[in-house]
Amino acid sequence: MNHTVDVHEILRQTLVVAVKMGAPSLLASLCAGVLVSLFQAMTQINEATLSFVPKFIAAIGALLLTGSFMYSTLNTYAHTIFDQMILVGGS
Repeated sequence: MNHTVDVHEILRQTLVVAVKMGAPSLLASLCAGVLVSLFQAMTQINEATLSFVPKFIAAIGALLLTGSFMYSTLNTYAHTIFDQMILVGGS
């Protein structure tokens, strides 16, 4: 019994999962950074801590809000990969 695995589909799924895992915290940090930059431009306050702390808090908040979604995505992907490994290696 010969089983084939579509490597291109697995690589595509890997990239989609990577984007789903990284996007929430990166987008939250991006939005917080833009808002802080606008605030700094309007008030002419140039403090390094002022730009770091809101981005950090936004990233942590995004991870807390989307953690279950990220876990579900990674869990489903891991099951898919292990099923493919069993399909190819099983006899």
